[in-house]
Amino acid sequence: MRKEVPVVGEEIKNTRLDYLSSNGSTSVLGLRQELANLKEDLDALMSHASTLTESELCEARDRLVARFSSMKNVARGIAGQATRQLAQSRDVTIEFIRERPFQSALIAAGTGILLGLLFKRD
Repeated sequence: MRKEVPVVGEEIKNTRLDYLSSNGSTSVLGLRQELANLKEDLDALMSHASTLTESELCEARDRLVARFSSMKNVARGIAGQATRQLAQSRDVTIEFIRERPFQSALIAAGTGILLGLLFKRD
């Protein structure tokens, strides 16, 4: 009689990553949690690897590869979102400087003086 072995990554089809990527609100915390879950799945696979058949190992590997691929896509989405936010911030800053050059120069000088005083070595 064959012993029932838990299939690693069975919940892959309904992961939080699927939810995160489908509704567009990706988060770093969600990605970190999924990485932790992936590590747990890999640990479980390693501890049960000797009792699994070759087809079960291939199936588990395929599921883990699919999960990693999904996480990679979410990470790319987060990076893209960060890039867009950085570009938007840059554009707003440039617009502010063009509209108020004197005020921008005073802010820069004041910031420089403040930082100089804070990091002044005696």
